[in-house]
Amino acid sequence: MTDQQIIQRSQQMATRAAFFVPGFAIACWAPLVPFAKARAGLDDALLGVLLLCLGLGSLLSMPLAGMLAARHGCRTVMLVTVLMMVLMLTLLAVASTPVSIGIVLLVFGAGIGAMDCVMNMQAVVVERESGRAMMSGFHAFYSIGALSGAALVTLLLSIGGGALLSTLVVAAGVLAITALSSRWWRSERAEQGEGSFALPRGVVIVIGAVCFISFLAEGSMLDWSAVFLHEVRGVELAHAGWGFVAFNIAMMATRLLGDRLVNKLGASMAVLLGGLLACAGFLLATLMPSFGVALLGYALVGIGCANIVPVMFSLAGRQTRMPESVAIPAVTTMGYAGVLLGPAAIGFIAQQWSLPAAFLMAAAALALVAVIGSLLRVR
Repeated sequence: MTDQQIIQRSQQMATRAAFFVPGFAIACWAPLVPFAKARAGLDDALLGVLLLCLGLGSLLSMPLAGMLAARHGCRTVMLVTVLMMVLMLTLLAVASTPVSIGIVLLVFGAGIGAMDCVMNMQAVVVERESGRAMMSGFHAFYSIGALSGAALVTLLLSIGGGALLSTLVVAAGVLAITALSSRWWRSERAEQGEGSFALPRGVVIVIGAVCFISFLAEGSMLDWSAVFLHEVRGVELAHAGWGFVAFNIAMMATRLLGDRLVNKLGASMAVLLGGLLACAGFLLATLMPSFGVALLGYALVGIGCANIVPVMFSLAGRQTRMPESVAIPAVTTMGYAGVLLGPAAIGFIAQQWSLPAAFLMAAAALALVAVIGSLLRVR
């Protein structure tokens, strides 16, 4: 193996670590939500408002992160965001007023969003230099990090570790992974004039729209799959969460195999089949009155959506309509908006018509993604 191959291999492993870190960090917040709610005496409405701060911080930081990475390099920005995440994690375990929790979540979300944006910028460069599809595998490590973080904190809390100890353990893990991998994070800067903010245009708008719908489907699974199983299918509340488990495991497994699939099928065919499978999954889960079939449907949604977003990020890195230091933050922001706005749109449609009607509209949107995404071409 040549020196260049060793460097490339090291950068690929470091990029996987970069994807693992924010997934690992943000997942530890989920088991801590009840603790924060009780500590600050929050009701459901106020908790919902505070949780929006997490997403708001991410959306605000993404365009700024792209500008800073273009001017100072991905490595510098990712190191700063890791520091933000670590500090805010420990504060989340002790913040005791609604204002303090909201501020901490805003900064924590900003760190997560900035890392999410910049790690994709690095991934595009590393994938391009490898000469083969790697983006699905990178995104799989975000899912692995999320599962690992949630499981670790839940275990620590169940044995009486407490919220502060749990966050300190996670923070130590994040710092250790960063120390081992950050040496290989990219440090080059964009050419002068590329590090500015710009609204998406041309093919970047289409790529962002495809990501928006794909993330909308993921957000719908997170927030509405259990509600659908319980309220529409009559599944006991204790078992309704298995729908999201099926979706999440299927997505993670498919992303681990996704690079091989994309290399074999080609990006266009991978997006076409993925969108159609996800559409079929929504249709099965919505139209067939069976718990087992619904779980199969949710798994198909996970399998179908798994490789759409990674392929879109690869396209965003290859298009020439906008500099990638501007295009990737734009695509990331549009996609993340789907996670935030999608579940709200599902709720609005369900209120006006019904939850099955909302899911059928999501299925139609995914069919549209399959066609449009497969037709995308970049120079």
